[in-house]
Amino acid sequence: MTKVFIDGSAGTTGLRIYERLSCRNDIELIKISEEYRKDTKVRREALNEADLAFLCLPDAAAIETEKLLENENTIIIDTSTAHRTNDKWTYGFPEIADFREKIKSSKRIANPGCHASGFISLIAPLRENDLIKADASLTCFSITGYSGGGKKMIAEYEDPKRDKVYKAPRQYALGQSHKHLPEMTKICNLEKAPVFCPVVADFYSGMEVTVSLFAKDIKGNIEDIKEIYKDYYKSGIVSYIEGGDESGFMSAGKLAGYDDMQISVSGNDERIILISRFDNLGKGASGSAIQNMNICLSLPENTGLKLYGGIR
Repeated sequence: MTKVFIDGSAGTTGLRIYERLSCRNDIELIKISEEYRKDTKVRREALNEADLAFLCLPDAAAIETEKLLENENTIIIDTSTAHRTNDKWTYGFPEIADFREKIKSSKRIANPGCHASGFISLIAPLRENDLIKADASLTCFSITGYSGGGKKMIAEYEDPKRDKVYKAPRQYALGQSHKHLPEMTKICNLEKAPVFCPVVADFYSGMEVTVSLFAKDIKGNIEDIKEIYKDYYKSGIVSYIEGGDESGFMSAGKLAGYDDMQISVSGNDERIILISRFDNLGKGASGSAIQNMNICLSLPENTGLKLYGGIR
Protein backbone atom coordinates (compact mmCIF):
# COMPACT_ATOMS: atom_id res chain seq x y z
CA MET A 1 0.00 0.00 0.00
CA THR A 2 1.32 3.43 -0.97
CA LYS A 3 1.96 5.84 1.91
CA VAL A 4 0.92 9.40 1.10
CA PHE A 5 1.43 12.60 3.10
CA ILE A 6 -0.47 15.80 2.34
CA ASP A 7 1.46 18.74 3.75
CA GLY A 8 -1.06 21.56 3.94
CA SER A 9 -4.18 19.41 4.03
CA ALA A 10 -6.21 22.22 5.63
CA GLY A 11 -6.21 24.37 2.46
CA THR A 12 -8.71 24.09 -0.38
CA THR A 13 -6.43 22.03 -2.65
CA GLY A 14 -5.23 19.81 0.19
CA LEU A 15 -8.77 19.19 1.39
CA ARG A 16 -9.92 18.10 -2.08
CA ILE A 17 -6.92 15.76 -2.43
CA TYR A 18 -7.70 14.31 1.00
CA GLU A 19 -11.34 13.84 0.02
CA ARG A 20 -10.40 11.99 -3.17
CA LEU A 21 -7.78 9.78 -1.49
CA SER A 22 -9.48 8.98 1.82
CA CYS A 23 -11.89 6.54 0.17
CA ARG A 24 -9.21 4.63 -1.74
CA ASN A 25 -8.07 1.25 -0.42
CA ASP A 26 -4.69 1.39 -2.19
CA ILE A 27 -3.57 4.52 -0.29
CA GLU A 28 -2.51 4.88 3.34
CA LEU A 29 -2.70 8.51 4.37
CA ILE A 30 -0.07 9.66 6.86
CA LYS A 31 -1.90 11.99 9.23
CA ILE A 32 -0.62 14.42 11.82
CA SER A 33 -2.84 16.06 14.41
CA GLU A 34 -3.85 19.69 14.13
CA GLU A 35 -1.56 20.74 16.99
CA TYR A 36 1.49 19.46 15.08
CA ARG A 37 0.45 20.71 11.65
CA LYS A 38 3.21 23.35 11.64
CA ASP A 39 5.74 21.40 13.70
CA THR A 40 8.85 21.03 11.51
CA LYS A 41 10.09 17.86 13.24
CA VAL A 42 6.75 16.06 12.90
CA ARG A 43 6.35 17.16 9.29
CA ARG A 44 9.90 16.03 8.49
CA GLU A 45 9.15 12.56 9.86
CA ALA A 46 5.91 12.30 7.89
CA LEU A 47 7.54 13.56 4.71
CA ASN A 48 10.37 11.03 4.86
CA GLU A 49 8.05 8.16 5.76
CA ALA A 50 5.92 8.80 2.68
CA ASP A 51 6.25 7.15 -0.70
CA LEU A 52 4.66 10.27 -2.15
CA ALA A 53 3.96 13.69 -0.67
CA PHE A 54 1.75 16.52 -1.85
CA LEU A 55 2.89 20.02 -0.92
CA CYS A 56 -0.18 22.24 -0.64
CA LEU A 57 1.69 25.18 0.79
CA PRO A 58 2.60 28.79 -0.03
CA ASP A 59 5.61 29.14 -2.34
CA ALA A 60 8.22 29.94 0.33
CA ALA A 61 7.01 27.12 2.57
CA ALA A 62 7.13 24.64 -0.34
CA ILE A 63 10.75 25.57 -1.05
CA GLU A 64 11.71 25.15 2.60
CA THR A 65 9.80 21.88 2.92
CA GLU A 66 11.73 20.24 0.08
CA LYS A 67 14.88 20.81 2.14
CA LEU A 68 13.43 18.57 4.87
CA LEU A 69 13.42 15.58 2.54
CA GLU A 70 16.12 12.96 3.17
CA ASN A 71 14.41 9.90 1.67
CA GLU A 72 15.62 9.77 -1.95
CA ASN A 73 12.70 7.53 -2.91
CA THR A 74 9.96 9.94 -1.85
CA ILE A 75 8.10 11.55 -4.75
CA ILE A 76 7.01 15.17 -4.28
CA ILE A 77 4.10 16.79 -6.11
CA ASP A 78 4.15 20.52 -5.39
CA THR A 79 0.88 22.39 -5.98
CA SER A 80 2.42 25.83 -5.36
CA THR A 81 3.92 28.18 -7.94
CA ALA A 82 7.43 27.69 -6.56
CA HIS A 83 8.86 25.13 -9.00
CA ARG A 84 6.78 25.39 -12.18
CA THR A 85 9.50 26.99 -14.28
CA ASN A 86 12.37 25.14 -12.58
CA ASP A 87 14.10 22.86 -15.09
CA LYS A 88 14.96 20.41 -12.31
CA TRP A 89 11.24 19.74 -11.83
CA THR A 90 8.84 18.08 -14.26
CA TYR A 91 5.82 20.15 -15.24
CA GLY A 92 2.75 18.13 -14.30
CA PHE A 93 0.51 18.42 -17.35
CA PRO A 94 0.65 14.89 -18.82
CA GLU A 95 -1.43 15.67 -21.91
CA ILE A 96 1.12 18.21 -23.19
CA ALA A 97 4.29 17.39 -25.16
CA ASP A 98 6.29 14.53 -23.57
CA PHE A 99 5.39 15.36 -19.97
CA ARG A 100 3.53 12.08 -19.38
CA GLU A 101 6.71 10.04 -19.93
CA LYS A 102 8.75 12.43 -17.81
CA ILE A 103 6.23 12.28 -14.96
CA LYS A 104 6.48 8.48 -14.89
CA SER A 105 10.11 8.59 -13.82
CA SER A 106 10.24 11.89 -11.95
CA LYS A 107 10.64 12.43 -8.21
CA ARG A 108 9.84 16.15 -8.42
CA ILE A 109 6.62 17.23 -10.13
CA ALA A 110 5.31 20.80 -10.25
CA ASN A 111 1.52 20.81 -10.52
CA PRO A 112 0.22 23.43 -13.00
CA GLY A 113 -1.63 26.58 -12.01
CA CYS A 114 -5.37 26.70 -12.65
CA HIS A 115 -5.47 29.63 -15.12
CA ALA A 116 -2.25 28.35 -16.67
CA SER A 117 -3.77 24.91 -17.26
CA GLY A 118 -6.52 26.43 -19.37
CA PHE A 119 -4.20 28.62 -21.42
CA ILE A 120 -1.62 25.88 -21.96
CA SER A 121 -4.25 23.31 -22.94
CA LEU A 122 -5.32 25.66 -25.75
CA ILE A 123 -2.04 27.12 -26.96
CA ALA A 124 0.59 24.37 -26.51
CA PRO A 125 -0.95 22.04 -29.16
CA LEU A 126 -1.13 24.91 -31.65
CA ARG A 127 2.48 25.92 -30.98
CA GLU A 128 3.64 22.30 -31.41
CA ASN A 129 1.86 22.19 -34.77
CA ASP A 130 3.19 25.61 -35.80
CA LEU A 131 -0.23 27.24 -36.19
CA ILE A 132 0.88 30.00 -33.83
CA LYS A 133 4.30 31.62 -33.97
CA ALA A 134 6.55 31.97 -30.94
CA ASP A 135 6.33 35.77 -31.14
CA ALA A 136 2.51 35.80 -31.28
CA SER A 137 0.67 38.55 -29.40
CA LEU A 138 -2.04 36.71 -27.49
CA THR A 139 -4.83 37.73 -25.14
CA CYS A 140 -6.31 35.42 -22.51
CA PHE A 141 -9.55 36.00 -20.57
CA SER A 142 -10.25 33.69 -17.63
CA ILE A 143 -13.18 33.54 -15.21
CA THR A 144 -12.95 31.52 -12.00
CA GLY A 145 -14.95 30.68 -8.93
CA TYR A 146 -13.86 32.31 -5.69
CA SER A 147 -12.46 29.10 -4.13
CA GLY A 148 -9.33 29.70 -6.21
CA GLY A 149 -8.43 32.52 -3.83
CA GLY A 150 -8.13 30.19 -0.85
CA LYS A 151 -9.65 30.40 2.61
CA LYS A 152 -9.41 34.17 2.93
CA MET A 153 -11.30 34.83 -0.30
CA ILE A 154 -13.83 32.09 0.43
CA ALA A 155 -14.57 33.75 3.77
CA GLU A 156 -14.97 37.14 2.08
CA TYR A 157 -17.45 35.82 -0.50
CA GLU A 158 -19.44 33.76 2.01
CA ASP A 159 -19.64 36.48 4.65
CA PRO A 160 -23.35 37.36 5.04
CA LYS A 161 -22.30 40.97 5.70
CA ARG A 162 -20.10 41.22 2.62
CA ASP A 163 -19.93 44.37 0.50
CA LYS A 164 -22.24 44.44 -2.53
CA VAL A 165 -19.23 44.57 -4.89
CA TYR A 166 -18.80 40.83 -4.36
CA LYS A 167 -22.03 40.16 -6.23
CA ALA A 168 -20.51 41.14 -9.57
CA PRO A 169 -17.46 39.66 -11.35
CA ARG A 170 -14.19 41.35 -10.39
CA GLN A 171 -11.16 41.57 -12.64
CA TYR A 172 -7.79 41.42 -10.90
CA ALA A 173 -4.00 41.27 -11.56
CA LEU A 174 -4.49 44.51 -13.46
CA GLY A 175 -0.76 45.22 -13.57
CA GLN A 176 -0.15 42.21 -15.85
CA SER A 177 2.06 40.46 -13.29
CA HIS A 178 -0.07 37.42 -12.40
CA LYS A 179 2.00 34.57 -10.94
CA HIS A 180 0.84 32.10 -13.63
CA LEU A 181 2.27 34.11 -16.53
CA PRO A 182 5.83 32.66 -16.38
CA GLU A 183 4.64 29.05 -16.77
CA MET A 184 2.08 30.02 -19.42
CA THR A 185 4.88 31.59 -21.45
CA LYS A 186 7.53 28.92 -20.91
CA ILE A 187 5.45 25.78 -21.36
CA CYS A 188 3.91 27.13 -24.58
CA ASN A 189 7.35 28.16 -25.85
CA LEU A 190 6.28 31.76 -26.38
CA GLU A 191 8.64 34.69 -26.61
CA LYS A 192 6.33 37.00 -24.67
CA ALA A 193 3.56 36.60 -22.14
CA PRO A 194 -0.06 37.06 -23.21
CA VAL A 195 -2.20 39.96 -22.10
CA PHE A 196 -3.94 38.18 -19.23
CA CYS A 197 -7.35 39.17 -17.83
CA PRO A 198 -8.39 36.98 -14.88
CA VAL A 199 -11.82 37.52 -13.32
CA VAL A 200 -13.23 36.12 -10.07
CA ALA A 201 -17.01 35.76 -9.78
CA ASP A 202 -19.63 34.89 -7.20
CA PHE A 203 -19.66 31.09 -7.53
CA TYR A 204 -17.63 28.57 -5.53
CA SER A 205 -15.76 26.61 -8.19
CA GLY A 206 -15.41 26.23 -11.92
CA MET A 207 -13.28 27.91 -14.55
CA GLU A 208 -13.47 28.96 -18.17
CA VAL A 209 -10.36 30.18 -20.01
CA THR A 210 -10.68 31.85 -23.42
CA VAL A 211 -8.04 32.82 -25.96
CA SER A 212 -9.17 34.87 -28.96
CA LEU A 213 -7.49 34.72 -32.37
CA PHE A 214 -7.78 36.45 -35.72
CA ALA A 215 -7.58 33.95 -38.56
CA LYS A 216 -5.04 36.20 -40.31
CA ASP A 217 -2.61 35.66 -37.42
CA ILE A 218 -2.52 31.86 -37.60
CA LYS A 219 -1.12 29.36 -40.07
CA GLY A 220 -4.37 27.59 -40.92
CA ASN A 221 -8.05 28.05 -40.18
CA ILE A 222 -10.70 27.19 -37.61
CA GLU A 223 -11.15 23.66 -38.95
CA ASP A 224 -7.40 23.01 -38.68
CA ILE A 225 -7.54 23.97 -35.01
CA LYS A 226 -10.46 21.63 -34.36
CA GLU A 227 -8.66 18.73 -36.01
CA ILE A 228 -5.52 19.34 -33.96
CA TYR A 229 -7.48 19.29 -30.71
CA LYS A 230 -9.44 16.17 -31.69
CA ASP A 231 -6.21 14.34 -32.44
CA TYR A 232 -4.28 15.76 -29.48
CA TYR A 233 -6.72 15.02 -26.67
CA LYS A 234 -7.59 11.36 -26.52
CA SER A 235 -6.90 10.46 -22.87
CA GLY A 236 -10.45 10.97 -21.63
CA ILE A 237 -9.44 13.43 -18.90
CA VAL A 238 -8.96 16.25 -21.40
CA SER A 239 -11.38 15.99 -24.31
CA TYR A 240 -12.55 18.02 -27.28
CA ILE A 241 -16.23 18.96 -27.53
CA GLU A 242 -18.11 20.91 -30.17
CA GLY A 243 -18.39 24.53 -28.98
CA GLY A 244 -21.54 25.93 -27.44
CA ASP A 245 -24.11 24.47 -25.09
CA GLU A 246 -26.89 25.69 -22.81
CA SER A 247 -28.77 27.37 -25.70
CA GLY A 248 -25.70 29.17 -26.99
CA PHE A 249 -24.08 29.82 -23.61
CA MET A 250 -21.07 28.12 -22.01
CA SER A 251 -21.18 28.02 -18.23
CA ALA A 252 -17.90 28.23 -16.30
CA GLY A 253 -19.53 26.08 -13.62
CA LYS A 254 -20.47 23.14 -15.85
CA LEU A 255 -17.61 20.92 -14.57
CA ALA A 256 -17.64 22.14 -10.96
CA GLY A 257 -16.88 19.20 -8.69
CA TYR A 258 -15.28 17.17 -11.49
CA ASP A 259 -11.66 16.47 -12.41
CA ASP A 260 -11.64 16.56 -16.20
CA MET A 261 -11.39 19.32 -18.81
CA GLN A 262 -13.28 20.20 -21.99
CA ILE A 263 -11.71 21.99 -24.95
CA SER A 264 -13.82 23.68 -27.62
CA VAL A 265 -13.52 26.06 -30.57
CA SER A 266 -16.10 28.62 -31.71
CA GLY A 267 -16.23 31.65 -33.96
CA ASN A 268 -16.06 32.03 -37.73
CA ASP A 269 -13.60 32.22 -40.60
CA GLU A 270 -12.29 35.60 -39.40
CA ARG A 271 -12.48 35.55 -35.59
CA ILE A 272 -11.90 32.44 -33.49
CA ILE A 273 -12.31 31.77 -29.77
CA LEU A 274 -10.61 28.85 -28.03
CA ILE A 275 -12.23 27.74 -24.76
CA SER A 276 -10.98 25.47 -21.98
CA ARG A 277 -13.52 24.60 -19.27
CA PHE A 278 -12.83 22.76 -16.01
CA ASP A 279 -12.96 23.05 -12.23
CA ASN A 280 -10.26 25.28 -10.75
CA LEU A 281 -10.06 22.80 -7.84
CA GLY A 282 -10.22 19.77 -10.16
CA LYS A 283 -8.05 19.64 -13.28
CA GLY A 284 -6.90 23.09 -12.15
CA ALA A 285 -5.44 21.80 -8.87
CA SER A 286 -6.21 18.64 -6.87
CA GLY A 287 -7.56 16.51 -9.72
CA SER A 288 -4.42 17.22 -11.73
CA ALA A 289 -2.25 16.39 -8.70
CA ILE A 290 -3.95 13.02 -8.22
CA GLN A 291 -3.70 12.26 -11.93
CA ASN A 292 0.05 12.90 -11.67
CA MET A 293 0.23 10.64 -8.62
CA ASN A 294 -1.54 7.86 -10.51
CA ILE A 295 0.98 8.14 -13.35
CA CYS A 296 3.89 7.95 -10.89
CA LEU A 297 2.36 4.81 -9.36
CA SER A 298 1.69 3.20 -12.78
CA LEU A 299 -2.07 3.26 -12.17
CA PRO A 300 -4.82 4.19 -14.64
CA GLU A 301 -4.81 7.98 -14.72
CA ASN A 302 -8.49 8.31 -13.80
CA THR A 303 -8.20 6.17 -10.63
CA GLY A 304 -10.10 7.87 -7.82
CA LEU A 305 -11.09 10.85 -9.96
CA LYS A 306 -14.60 12.13 -10.53
CA LEU A 307 -15.11 12.68 -14.25
CA TYR A 308 -18.04 14.43 -15.87
CA GLY A 309 -20.50 11.77 -17.07
CA GLY A 310 -18.85 9.09 -14.96
CA ILE A 311 -15.49 7.32 -14.83
CA ARG A 312 -14.31 6.41 -18.33
